[in-house]
Amino acid sequence: MRVAVTGSTGLIGTALVSRLRADGTEVLRLVRRPALAADEVRWDPTAPGGGLDPAALDGTAAVVHLSGAPVADARWTQGRKQELRASRIGSTAALASLMLAASSPPPVLLAASAIGWYGDTGGNEVDESAPAGRGFLADLVRDWEAAAEPARAAGLRVLSMRTGIVLSSRGGMLPRLLTPFRLGLGARFGAGNQYLSWITLADLLSAIMFLLAEPGIAGPVNLTAPAPVRNAEFTAALAAALHRPALLRLPAGALRLALGEMSGELLGSCRVVPARLRGAGFAFQYADIRSALDAAVRDKVAA
Repeated sequence: MRVAVTGSTGLIGTALVSRLRADGTEVLRLVRRPALAADEVRWDPTAPGGGLDPAALDGTAAVVHLSGAPVADARWTQGRKQELRASRIGSTAALASLMLAASSPPPVLLAASAIGWYGDTGGNEVDESAPAGRGFLADLVRDWEAAAEPARAAGLRVLSMRTGIVLSSRGGMLPRLLTPFRLGLGARFGAGNQYLSWITLADLLSAIMFLLAEPGIAGPVNLTAPAPVRNAEFTAALAAALHRPALLRLPAGALRLALGEMSGELLGSCRVVPARLRGAGFAFQYADIRSALDAAVRDKVAA
């Protein structure tokens, strides 16, 4: 089987390419820089149809679309918001157009999405049946998923992978927390009652492989572990994994002052469960936060 992957140099993309190849899958990497290897082809997600000859996708069984500027790397200025939208919505629309222009379109598109779809759910547990929430991220994710609609309407199997916080010591949120926690400066955010929906990188990769092989699944799928945790519980579990205390609290006001609108992602509550994954029989390797963080910390030591 041949699978095309965008965003293949990021945390998830790099690991997914390795996993696909280990399973004997041929990988075509769509990259924005000049192609440097035989398995790469250059595309331009800002150009109509990705600026690429559709023939490049001939013989491709599926496309996994992971492109998108990091959400938490900078304050959400108006310029940054525009960049976040363009990197997701524009690239998804261009990729859908590219796929449909192929003489034999790849029949499957697994497109990155996010649990930001649900907005702030408070203490309420939500699954894929819940409507879109409110706020910048909810609006962004709604439009992001809608950009794949032409592929869906043309009969392709399109999945929107609504991913939670990915736990890995190799990238994302966790490495930023490890140093202060090791120094005994671990702290909960605000009151610590807000829910965090998470998934380990290992389970995320297994879920993507599972979805590629399950022809009956389409539409939105939550890629989160089955047990969301409150911020205070997450803080305690990470401190325990590192054998350090975590007695501090970052006041909500200080976070709002430092991060602006983006602070809502740390102070807001998102309690999301993977109903469709579990209903399809997917088994999580790390279903509780303590085993997940223990594994992530060991991975850091091993690396």
